[in-house]
Amino acid sequence: MSLAGVVIAYQETALAQDLAAQLIFGGIGANGRLPVTVVPWYQAGDGTDTEGGIRFSYTIPEAAGMHSGILKKKIDSIAAAGIAAGAFPGCEVFAARNGKVIFQQCYGHHVYESLQPVTPGDLFDMASVTKTSAALPAIIRLYQDKKIDLDAPFSRYWTDFRGTDKKDITVREVLAHRAGLASWIPFWTDTKTVTGAYKKNTMQADSSNRFPVRVSAGLWRFRNYDREIYKQIREEPVLKEKKYVYSDLGFHLWPKVIEKLSGKRYEQYISDNIYQPLGATTLGYNPLGRFSPDRIIPTERDTFFRMETLHGYVHDEGAAMLGGVSGNAGLFGTAEDLAKVYQMYLWRGYYGGRQLLERDAMDEFTRYQYEPEGIRRGLGFDKPMIGNDTLSFENCYPCPSASPASFGHTGYTGTMVWADPSNGLLYVFLCNRVYPTRDNSKLTDMYIRKSILEALYESIGE
Repeated sequence: MSLAGVVIAYQETALAQDLAAQLIFGGIGANGRLPVTVVPWYQAGDGTDTEGGIRFSYTIPEAAGMHSGILKKKIDSIAAAGIAAGAFPGCEVFAARNGKVIFQQCYGHHVYESLQPVTPGDLFDMASVTKTSAALPAIIRLYQDKKIDLDAPFSRYWTDFRGTDKKDITVREVLAHRAGLASWIPFWTDTKTVTGAYKKNTMQADSSNRFPVRVSAGLWRFRNYDREIYKQIREEPVLKEKKYVYSDLGFHLWPKVIEKLSGKRYEQYISDNIYQPLGATTLGYNPLGRFSPDRIIPTERDTFFRMETLHGYVHDEGAAMLGGVSGNAGLFGTAEDLAKVYQMYLWRGYYGGRQLLERDAMDEFTRYQYEPEGIRRGLGFDKPMIGNDTLSFENCYPCPSASPASFGHTGYTGTMVWADPSNGLLYVFLCNRVYPTRDNSKLTDMYIRKSILEALYESIGE
């Protein structure tokens, strides 16, 4: 028998098994030596040093310089208050520091009327967190491969903008939400008549050769209707003034641009270059083809477009009309797999022993782009308000203690991810606050995401 190595854990306890697995995968390192000779080829004093800290390790908060008692008490209280107030049926909170996972807790249930609890293996609709966790890593990869010039006109890559009022806006402006693009377009409204019926060659309840694109469980889109979506984006006027307007429109276009520049299907390109190397196997679009519905958290009871409870189909209408695959929304996955993407960002493109994205590229995308204009955005990433430390708790963003180096994003369904290189902190909050209706602002009104993030900062160094 030929073995590359043997891990000796000495005990068959749950803790020993846990640590052995972390060692094998590089979460922690090894530097032990055999105290006795076992067999002639394993002598006393033998041992091999291995590198740790190349992936997540799992430990207690104190091992990362945080106070577990204070942390758990505060987060439990905030989450419980949110559920009691009806801010969301259930949620998950995940936190790590310096690559060490120190908190992962689920609260509540999939929906209010269910007894199925939220568990760490459940998949959430990430909403706009898709922008920084699906489209953006692909864009960064193409940028470092010299296939995207940030200061070139976006029309170089999306030729439909040539000869329009959008011909000169740059890639940098699109990614920093300074291009003058409209915030969004309710594409779905043009598919219905005044009576609520779907217009010809838009949507229908059954699939066919002419309606092959699935929008939801009971709705299919006309095969060429994506052209109408792109036409509406092209014809929507840009603002005359260059200023910050958060916009979904550019991100609707990125998947096609990425496919053109990479020569691969958008989803395949992200999977091959980001998700698979990270081991983030739950991240992806249209999850019902890969996972049981029991693992997927429902979002909204759609009473105006799809006329059904959305379960495993993207909540965002624009992304849904593009077959569930868009740069602005559509990503599903677990909190832990989302955290792997952001830990890779925190480690400046490095994870699992591989440099997936170049350090200089990460530095460029995570910095403020138009700070003198009071715009808080990086490239794709959201960042703290300019002068955040001077603002009240209510007005600051994302929380009072977030450093100017930090970055992240939020999502309409109730999601948030935030990373702070100044102290190695990583935070993921996932919930389905839009169930049963989007007309529920309690998550924001109660400052739940902000309060939990601030609690993480407050527990450091206690």
